Amino acid sequence: MEQTVLRVKGMTCGHCKMAVENSLKKISGVKDAVVDLKEATVKVAYEAGPVTRQNLVDAVNDAGYEVV
Repeated sequence: MEQTVLRVKGMTCGHCKMAVENSLKKISGVKDAVVDLKEATVKVAYEAGPVTRQNLVDAVNDAGYEVV
């Protein structure tokens, strides 16, 4: 199991938090995603083989936010 923290631009509320977390959790191999709105980050736990950083970035982008 791997973990990474992504800095995400544009998250400001509970809806943003849910949108980013849900988008990441839809990826097969992602075990957990937890947004910290104050820090503008999301901590992701995932299986390293099937999941790449680009998969995570794409999921955040698909939710309407930007990884910085």
